Amino acid sequence: MSTIRLTMAQAIARFLTAQKTEIGEQILPLFGGVWAIFGHGNVAGMGEALHGVRDKLPTFRAHNEQGMAHAAIAFAKASRRRRMMACTTSIGPGATNMVTAAAVAHVNRLPVLLLPGDVFANRKPDPVLQQVESFSDGTVSANDCFKPVSRYFDRMTRPEQIIPALQRAMAVLTDPADCGPVTLALCQDTQAEAYDYPESFFAEKVWTPRRIRPDESELAEAANLIRSARKPFIVAGGGVLYSGAEKVLAEFAQRHDLFVGETQAGKSSLPHDHQANLGSVGVTGTGAANALAEEADVVIAVGTRLQDFTTGSWALFKNPNRRIVGLNVQAFDATKHNALPVVADARVGLDELSQALGSWKAPEAWVAKGREEKTRWFESSARFTDPTNVELPSDAQVIGAVQRTSSPTDVVVCAAGGLPGELHKHWKASSALGYHMEYGYSCMGYEIAGGLGVKMADPTREVIVMVGDGSYLMMNSELASSVMLDQKLIVVLLDNRGYGCINRLQRATGGESFNNLLQHTNHVTLPDIDFAAHAASLGAQSLKVKSIAELEDALKKARSADRSTVIVIDTDPLISTDEGGHWWDVAVPEVSSREQVKTARKDYETALASQRVGD
Repeated sequence: MSTIRLTMAQAIARFLTAQKTEIGEQILPLFGGVWAIFGHGNVAGMGEALHGVRDKLPTFRAHNEQGMAHAAIAFAKASRRRRMMACTTSIGPGATNMVTAAAVAHVNRLPVLLLPGDVFANRKPDPVLQQVESFSDGTVSANDCFKPVSRYFDRMTRPEQIIPALQRAMAVLTDPADCGPVTLALCQDTQAEAYDYPESFFAEKVWTPRRIRPDESELAEAANLIRSARKPFIVAGGGVLYSGAEKVLAEFAQRHDLFVGETQAGKSSLPHDHQANLGSVGVTGTGAANALAEEADVVIAVGTRLQDFTTGSWALFKNPNRRIVGLNVQAFDATKHNALPVVADARVGLDELSQALGSWKAPEAWVAKGREEKTRWFESSARFTDPTNVELPSDAQVIGAVQRTSSPTDVVVCAAGGLPGELHKHWKASSALGYHMEYGYSCMGYEIAGGLGVKMADPTREVIVMVGDGSYLMMNSELASSVMLDQKLIVVLLDNRGYGCINRLQRATGGESFNNLLQHTNHVTLPDIDFAAHAASLGAQSLKVKSIAELEDALKKARSADRSTVIVIDTDPLISTDEGGHWWDVAVPEVSSREQVKTARKDYETALASQRVGD
């Protein structure tokens, strides 16, 4: 057996360069690069190793470990999970800064390889700088925090351990059902230790997507159930996009006269003007999609994990006889809430399900209702997004301005706060992957870093990041990275002076405005933050606009700019779209001295009666 002597870190770097993926007719590197912030736990080992392969595997320097992992995750999502990135950090805070991002990837079923440094395997210098010591367990390190948010976790204490560990890691990262974050904790002394690795370990490997075909009996049972439906309805999740099933979904819906509601992850599965597309579904859903979801007797859930924002906390599907068909590569998701499972890839599953249904179509009366509801919603949505001259526009009015100046190939990126709900309802996605929302974990601070990852995945598309002032203040450092890497973003920063979304939720549950908007916080002096000046200090072009008309002009100019541009506009923190949507389960206190809370509690108890759990 031929061998080559390398340090463990060098073996990791060489192995990653040998992993390829086939997209269309192209063979591309599976790993688009490695994000690295070096410290004493990885600079000598991984730093030297990555320097040696820098021409084959680019290393990108970030400004925040969580931010760089967000960028890597967004890259994978924008690449339909067909390409991914790795992230390496020092031990201690460098490592634990990535734990939140690992949770983002875990919840959203997205691949990212995390390579945090770890303590000394030989324990001779213990405790080392930044080491977390357990008084009862000598094997614990800070990296144990990754265990609950990793699909696969391993700790390298000997150099040869990387051989099975990397093979297992790749099996998880490329598996459509188990896909998610992998953490390989790298003891810092082990990174530098050498071993005679078999050359075969570094042979080129081309990864192609595994397309799981449905079980014949599950398929037949699902087809029989759908044929019996009088009010069928499709919920399209992120699995549609990861599978590349948009065309098949469109054909399936058109052939059988079915209507589709899109989750946050599934939005852009169909063009907004496709006859079957009723827009968003659930808590932040359109009036059209939710009207059909409420009456549906068979819900065909394709590639969705059916989280509470999709199901209206399991109170949206009100038909007492409704059944769910769960078409999903992951049995865990396909079987939720007593669903009839069809464990399969979305593209293959829809194609074979369509064949099994033959010429069956949904009843004409149901189709007519769907068309009426869609027309009604589009007219309603326009009222919220039309141009205005108000001093403080709403989020929806800002979205309308961005939409009017956008191109069909643009990608809008967002994450947390009130914007996701307004975008879910109002944004008109024309092309697949044109809507990029991190709402599985609803992670504030994802937006700019995520936008950077999206741009790196496809530099040909204009990437528009929409972010509130709260999220911007939480994490903005990768704006500097976008300038440094010449990856241009257009950032629209909506300043409502606080956490406007949670303030509205606080009031809706009977609470007083407290500790959310800046004016309601415990303060001596209210900050007057110049966001445009701050963005300029990070190297971006920036300006503040005073109206929707000025915003549209600025957006047009930003499209021709040579680097990232941040456009700041003040907005009203109290206004949101009051049409469409659905109740969401947010527990209201049973006991309070305040009448507003007592009233909210009564309304809450009434709403709870609509929940259907376990059926």
